[in-house]
Parts: sequence; structure tokens; C-alpha cells
Amino acid sequence: MRRRQVIAGVASTAALGGAGLLATGNVPSVLGGSDTEPVDPVTLPTIDAPGSTAGEVTIPAPDRPTFVDFFATWCAPCEEQMPILADVRPQVDDRVRFVSVTPEDASQDAVRRTIADWWREHDGDWLVASDVTAALTSKLNVGAYPTAVAIDETGRVRWSDSGVHTADELLAGIETAL
Repeated sequence: MRRRQVIAGVASTAALGGAGLLATGNVPSVLGGSDTEPVDPVTLPTIDAPGSTAGEVTIPAPDRPTFVDFFATWCAPCEEQMPILADVRPQVDDRVRFVSVTPEDASQDAVRRTIADWWREHDGDWLVASDVTAALTSKLNVGAYPTAVAIDETGRVRWSDSGVHTADELLAGIETAL
């Protein structure tokens, strides 16, 4: 009887630990395979901010790999990630569409100004878009901020991971989509 209790206790601990990892977003990176279905493109409004202009962007890009950084202005780890993204961006040049996406509603003037000000303050200098309907966020299974996603030119996710990453980790993730 005692052996069953020990086994049940170990199994319960493992289940709770796994659930805790999922709940906190500390899930290991996901690598896409050749059998991964392409992501249906989503068109999002872009924000007039440094390195970005008001308009629209389609993700994934139809003509090249796409790197997406999901962030929010209220997210402290996202602030920590910004200088690292700023270091990575010039290293991928135009080989990859590099875009950051926020769930904040940029259709509201005050929110749009907040995003642009935050972007400027944190040295953002690339395309920034708003996904207020969570159309892209849900397609890419984003559950935490920040989350980085690398998508190849065929629209397949090749790497996705949440949390703050080093420049080397981001570049390695992007490399999987090239």
C-alpha cells in the first residue's frame, strides 16, 4: 500500500510541476518540423513610432522569414528584452521581416501615443504592430510576454519560446527559419 502512495505522490508532483511550467510560460522552446502546418497570414495595423510607420503588416511575410516579438508596455521583462532585440535587429537586416506585436489597442489615440512613447524610450527601431483582437497571438499560441517566434518563408513556425532571451538565443531561433 505504501508503494502505491509514493508512486501517486511522485506522479502528482510531476503533474503539478508540468502545470506550473505551463502557467508561468516557462515552457521549453518549440521547434517546428516539416510537418508543421503553415500559419494563415494575419494583417495587423502598424504604429507610427521610431522605425515603424502607420499602415499594415501581414504576418507571416509572404516573401521571406518572419521574426515576431510579442510584448506589452506594461511588461517588465519586455523592457529587459528591448536592448537585446535592438542588438539583434541589425544582424538579420532585411533577410527577415522583424516585427514586434503588442495586444494593446492602438486604435485609441492615448494608447497609440503610450506605445510610441514606450517604443522611443526603449530604443525600438523596427516595425511595431497591434494585435488587439489576438488573431495572431492565438494562431501562434502566445501565452506569456515576451514571446519570440521565428517563421520560415513557407509560413511554418520553426522556433517559439517565451521569456527574456540572449542575443545568441534569438539569433539561433531566427536561424532555424532561414
